[in-house]
Amino acid sequence: MKRPRSWAMFLISPGITLILALFCAMFCATLCPTTAQAGIGFQAISPDELKMTSEPNAPGAPAIILYRQVDRDDSRNAHEDNYFRIKILNEEGRKYGDVEIPYFKGTGKVTNIKARTIRPDGTVVNFDGNVFDKTVVKARGVKYLAKTFALPEVQVGSIIEYQYTIDFVDYFIYDSHWILSNELFTKKAAFSLKPYHRDYPRNLGLRWNWQGIQTGPKEGPDRIVRMEAAGIPAFQTEDYMPPENELKARVDFIYSDDYLEKNPDAFWKKVGKRLNSNLEGFIDKRKAMEQAVAQIVSPNDTPEEKARKIYARVQQIRNTSYEVRRTEAEKKRDKEKEQSNVEDVWKRGYGDGQQITWLYLALVKAAGLEAYGVWASDRNNYFLNTKLMDSSKLDANVVLLKLNGQDVYCDPGSAFTPFGELPWAETNTQGLRLDKDGGSWVTTTLPESDVSRIERKADLKLNEETGGLEGKLVVTHTGLEARSPRVEERVEDETARKRFLEDEVKGFIPVAAEAELINSPDWTSSSTPLVAEFNIKVPGWSMSAGRRTMLAPGLFSSWEKHVFDHASRTYWIYYHYPSTKLDDITIDLPDGWQASSLPPEVKHELKVVGFAAKVEEKDGKLHIVRKVSNDVVLLDSKYYGALQDFYRMVRTSDEQQIVLLPGTPTASR
Repeated sequence: MKRPRSWAMFLISPGITLILALFCAMFCATLCPTTAQAGIGFQAISPDELKMTSEPNAPGAPAIILYRQVDRDDSRNAHEDNYFRIKILNEEGRKYGDVEIPYFKGTGKVTNIKARTIRPDGTVVNFDGNVFDKTVVKARGVKYLAKTFALPEVQVGSIIEYQYTIDFVDYFIYDSHWILSNELFTKKAAFSLKPYHRDYPRNLGLRWNWQGIQTGPKEGPDRIVRMEAAGIPAFQTEDYMPPENELKARVDFIYSDDYLEKNPDAFWKKVGKRLNSNLEGFIDKRKAMEQAVAQIVSPNDTPEEKARKIYARVQQIRNTSYEVRRTEAEKKRDKEKEQSNVEDVWKRGYGDGQQITWLYLALVKAAGLEAYGVWASDRNNYFLNTKLMDSSKLDANVVLLKLNGQDVYCDPGSAFTPFGELPWAETNTQGLRLDKDGGSWVTTTLPESDVSRIERKADLKLNEETGGLEGKLVVTHTGLEARSPRVEERVEDETARKRFLEDEVKGFIPVAAEAELINSPDWTSSSTPLVAEFNIKVPGWSMSAGRRTMLAPGLFSSWEKHVFDHASRTYWIYYHYPSTKLDDITIDLPDGWQASSLPPEVKHELKVVGFAAKVEEKDGKLHIVRKVSNDVVLLDSKYYGALQDFYRMVRTSDEQQIVLLPGTPTASR
């Protein structure tokens, strides 16, 4: 997760070039009132657009964007005005009358919403309804907020228009960009940016780069950057694709005091020296750190024991990055102070994620271990391209330890992360290992698939009368598979966590099922697996055919049933991390029953994925063992056909039938 930034954090982060320049702006902003934004304004009604019934460049499209405008202002009161004009072409396109404006809490707020519907005959119906806030959950648990509203009288042939303003939080220029790609084909668009300009205390300059377009923006004599675009294709999403930011047509703006540097190597040397200087200033408390280490380790501990003990102790410090964000007034009331160095973090017993990770670095160095600070690139939203010279992409700090001749990467500031592991977005990514000479590039490690597992062990009984299964299920999450639910549910109560785990189990099973959590899993640890125990019922899992009863072995195969079932693939396949699913299922058969036919054993190993399944029957019990593993992060789309064939094979195996025959009941077992 992206950690919220504080003043102390900026002192050790790539954003230092921004913060010093923005301090004066913050002071001036308190003296100057914010001016209300007038917005862009609706366009005149076009008879040709009203008569339009299709778009040759987007055949079959339910709707298209006729015109879009984005005017961004990065000056003192940063904001962005947005305008959309959409033509509804068929019945499916009417859904675009239900508007959703996404935003992330803490980065800004949506204001000045205006909207209207233009009927096919050219008459206008203005929107005067309610605007609602809702939380939107996308794939992989990504959550964001949205302003939602429904436009009136939207029908085929209508044109809908809406505009809004995003008022950004102060100093949001480090994330300044235009996103050209949209879910719909865009016929024409115009973009502008009024850059941030301030010469004190440091002179920030602006550079920009772009992707997915042939010609980038130009700066006019008024210092406003502008660009027009036309014929922007609709952006199609796919399962397990790279970050959208890497795929969409876009322009990214980069503010830096190194904007005149043209050579990437020279640029990164300057960045590395500055980051190292900031880091040394934050951790240079040797005496205090040696005193702290003496409280944690013993003189006879091995280097690895010292590293693990210090890691465990540091993770006990209150991590403010994983708390519900509080207002400045609340922090002041609780008398929380900003941390200026690692001694402050240690003595006060709290810090944000970045500060805690740097505290760990200071402590292990004080313990005599060889360790380095690393600024890495979080690959959740972007892949680092060093040629673009954008230091803001170094947004995840980790510690590199040298233990027993091995590189061990640690990030104790990322809650629930075990020693020697990293959050998935920090694995297998480039980072700058800091030193006084400007640092050197490293690549963080990637755990093997067996490190992050979901193990499902079930002891069930087959009900002779209903054909259902019921019994006990134990689900064990390890590695990154354990970290994900702990992070996602960290601020929820026991009721919500219970529902989360029960819903997860129901999601494993491809038919309607019941699951009841019966234990109290450990939600707080980073070093132990997350173990959840359930009573489950799966009605009608078996099917009768005359005297025979048949059931499929793929009880927990829901995910594999529909993955990669599209005919073609555009983008690379992108898994977050290697992982394994292990199933160990025992089914107690009714007295006298036995298997007359079992599916053949399957074992299929490719270089990047593997599958194994085996079904046995002994002493009136079925034993099903199943394993699906993935050992790749990024896979070229040219291998999509082979991946499809693999999962077809998995589905075929999961759907093979175990044939059972009732017999003469024996003495109860």
